[in-house]
Amino acid sequence: MSLYEILVFIHIISAIIGLGPGFILTRVTKSATNLTELQHGYKVKRQLHYFVMVGGSLLLITGLWMGFINPALFEQGWYIISLGLFLFALAMGPTVLKRNSKPIKTLLNEQTDDEIPKDYYPLAQRLYRIEYMENTIFIIIIILMITKPF
Repeated sequence: MSLYEILVFIHIISAIIGLGPGFILTRVTKSATNLTELQHGYKVKRQLHYFVMVGGSLLLITGLWMGFINPALFEQGWYIISLGLFLFALAMGPTVLKRNSKPIKTLLNEQTDDEIPKDYYPLAQRLYRIEYMENTIFIIIIILMITKPF
């Protein structure tokens, strides 16, 4: 097995490890009926996010490494667009997602009873829309990687 084939294998495993949990992060908190369940859901999301970070980091490293081994990839439209979309989605984490998660965290920490605050729902809907957009970007990347249309 060549180094390139090993990188492809690691790249695919990294996609499973990183993107798989990422696709369910939104669902983890949606079914909560009280504050205790909701807080637990956010703890689970935080734990799953470690898989997303490790898998995503390996995806970027192996994807670029394959490009350096096979520089022709940098001339392929699907590769360049996939890389650009991935970097854009990656940048959303510490910027847009964090900015929209912070008010939720503050709100839930300030709540004294076990009822989910009414102000939570519009904040959560905005966060969910952003997470769905990010998931859509990852689906587009997967489609580009599989079909290599241009």
